[in-house]
This record gives sequence, C-alpha cells and structure tokens, in this order.
Amino acid sequence: MPQTHLTVSGSRFLINGLPTYQETGNPAVYGLLMNARFIQGIFDDDSGHERYHRFGRRFDPEAHTDALIAALPAWYRCGLRAFTVGLQGGGPCFTIPNETIRNNPFGADGSVIDPAYLARLDRLLRAADRLGMVVIVSLFYGQQATRLADDHAVECAVVTAAHALRDGGYTNVIIEIANEHNVAPFRAHPILYSEEGIVSLMNLARQESGGMPVGCSGTGGYFSPAIVRGSDVILIHGNGQSRQELCNLIAACRTEKPDTPIVCNEDSPDITHLPVAVHEGASWGYYNNLTKQEPPADFGITPGEDTYFALRMAETLGIRGTGIDEPDPFLLQGLSENESTEGKRWPRLAARHPEKVDRVEFYRDGTLLCTVYDPPFTVGYRSNWYQNTLPRNEWGEAWEARIYLTDGTVTSRFQRVAEV
Repeated sequence: MPQTHLTVSGSRFLINGLPTYQETGNPAVYGLLMNARFIQGIFDDDSGHERYHRFGRRFDPEAHTDALIAALPAWYRCGLRAFTVGLQGGGPCFTIPNETIRNNPFGADGSVIDPAYLARLDRLLRAADRLGMVVIVSLFYGQQATRLADDHAVECAVVTAAHALRDGGYTNVIIEIANEHNVAPFRAHPILYSEEGIVSLMNLARQESGGMPVGCSGTGGYFSPAIVRGSDVILIHGNGQSRQELCNLIAACRTEKPDTPIVCNEDSPDITHLPVAVHEGASWGYYNNLTKQEPPADFGITPGEDTYFALRMAETLGIRGTGIDEPDPFLLQGLSENESTEGKRWPRLAARHPEKVDRVEFYRDGTLLCTVYDPPFTVGYRSNWYQNTLPRNEWGEAWEARIYLTDGTVTSRFQRVAEV
C-alpha cells in the first residue's frame, strides 16, 4: 500500500493530509516542495554503455538507479521532499551530444514502453514513497522526443505513460509533460512545441492517469499564461535568471493563477536563488549538471556545491540533525581526475554563502586566468548553470582561487594538480 499521498490544496502541497514541513514549526515554508533535478535516475543508452565508464565509475543502468535510491535518505534528512526524473532523461550538457544518445523508452508510435525503464521507475517511485518523497515524472526531453513518429505518437505515448503510472497505484507523482517544451528540438512535434498542444496533453495526462497533478516547464524565465492556467502545478525553470528575474517570473505566474503551487524544478547550483523562491512562496529546485546529469551521475551529497545546498536547504526550512558536519566555507573543485573526462575539466569555487563573496580571481601557476563576480563562481562562466570547458592539456600545476569578501577580507583556496 502507498505510504505517501500527495494532494494539492490551493497553493500548498499536502502529504498524507498535512502541509509539508509542518513539523519544522516555520509557517513560511509550510506546503513547499524543495526538490532537485535527478533527471537521469532511470537513464540508459541502447547505443552502448562504454562511453559512460568515466569519472572513476562504470555505468550500468540498474546500478545507476539503485545508487539514486541509496542516496535519497540523506537528501530527505536535509529537507528534500521531491525530485525530477525523466523517462527520456536529460542532456549531459558538458560532454556528450544529446543527438547521439538513444535514451527513449517509447516505441516509435508511442503505444509501448520499455519494461526495463518501467521497472527502474517503479523501484524509484516506491523507494521515494517509503521515505515520504514526491517524484516529478517528466515524459519528454527535446532531442529524444524526435524518436516518436508524429503528433499522434506523442499523444499515444502520453496515454501509455499515464496508464503505467495509474496502474502502478502511485500516489506520490506529479507529471511533467515535457522538459522545456519551447526548445528547438520540440519543433519536430507541434503538439509539444505549441502552448495549445501542451494544454491538450496536460488534459490528456490528467484524465488518463486518474487525476494525477500535471504541469509543464519551459526554459529559464519562460512564461506561458495558457500553460499556467492549465496546470495543476506550475513548473518553472530558473536557469540563466538573476534573482530579480526569478522573483518576477514567480510573480507573473501567481498573478495569472493565484491559488496554485509554483515549483521551480530546475535552476542551477546558485543557492542564492533558494531564499528568493522561498520568500516568494515558491518551491526551489537545485540543478547541478556536473554532479547529477553526467552519467554515471553521483547522486549523493558530494562535497562542495551539493553539501552547501543541502545545508542551506535545511537551514531555510528549520531542519536540524542533517548528519552533515559544518564544512570549510569554500571548496576549489573540478580539478581531480574523477572530475575529468576525455581531457576536459570544469574548475570552480563552491561557496557556503556566495552572497558574502564580491568576486573570485582564479590563478594558474600565479597567472590570473579570470575574475568571476556572479555565483556560482566558475572558470569560463557563461551562466549560473553553465561554464566553458577547459582542456586538461592547457593546465599547469598550482591553482589558486582568491576570494574577495564583501566585508573587505581576502582569503584563498589552493590545489596542486600534476599535469597529465
């Protein structure tokens, strides 16, 4: 029997009839659903597994799902109550072109779904249910959706997935029709790319799933009044947005449909966005491509960005006893061999309180490479979720991140890395 029964009451989430986080005694967070993007939780690639044997780990789809299941209790202790997993996964944006991946459980006509994917999803949903966690099940991902024949196949796939979720008896699921439906690959299927098509698919999924709550996301900052009005849960993305832009997006959604929960289910490692969402009454979703979306993902609370998010989430919610010792407030990361693949690395400085940092200067062998003002503090900063790749063969040995704090003090973190 299911143990986690999700319901929506106005703009709040209830689990087993009680607002989430009621046990914290902090009314400001009652009814929120803090979440993370674990989109690759049931990932596979039928073109082969060999290229995913990297980051010091081997890839096996069954073990990959089991690793996420094993990581969930630690995240729960820190306040995570939901996560997003994709039937078609997500793009490993830093390493492998998504068009070369075959991570699609649907047949071309949408009428069948791979039983191995369903079995992994079942294990994951039931593990979350036992803990008291909600899973946002995302049906379609841009490039992978092109493997469906046409719009009719898309509709059939929605029905196929909705029936699988209904027949599984799950009570801890939110359905996301598509991850960022307005990205270019979805143009292959107008029903997924257009607002009218998404609204029709949301209605179809709601009906065929037996009434599960449904929503659909767009790219960072995207706002569709029609999709907002048609959603049971308003799903937004905060990638590439400033704090003010995230605030404005939440306000626009609330003006369009006031009595509906707003969930950012993808943002970035920039934890300065977390308090903005909470202050505005929205749930926030942590997204770290480098630790959580590059298969084989490390789904645990890794040192640096993941740990700082987990602690900030617990503090924001008023949760104590996370089991995590207070770490060094800064970590220079992205330099170890297990953070490298195919001669590429992504150096960055994670900060426990990035709002206290004015700027970070990165030095290699005493030479200034770049200065970064916006969190997260990454070499080759492009956006709050993306950075340029640094070829490993350009690297010297001694790295320094010189940190200028807003109170006028300066500190540094060092790492010495042998050239390869």
